[in-house]
Amino acid sequence: MPGTIRKNIYPGLYVAIVQKADQRTGKLTQGFVQDLLTSKAVHPRGIKVRLDTGEVGRVQHILQK
Repeated sequence: MPGTIRKNIYPGLYVAIVQKADQRTGKLTQGFVQDLLTSKAVHPRGIKVRLDTGEVGRVQHILQK
């Protein structure tokens, strides 16, 4: 399930995101999705989400279904 398709992402899902500041290094942050911030059905760089910790980034990997 790619993180580029909005219908695959939902609140409570455990994901790995890349934050804006970490895009060059590719450092991933893991956490649970709180909000979906991308309104389009598909985004090539990943759906933007807010984690329950307040961090914002684009989904790179879905770690739990």
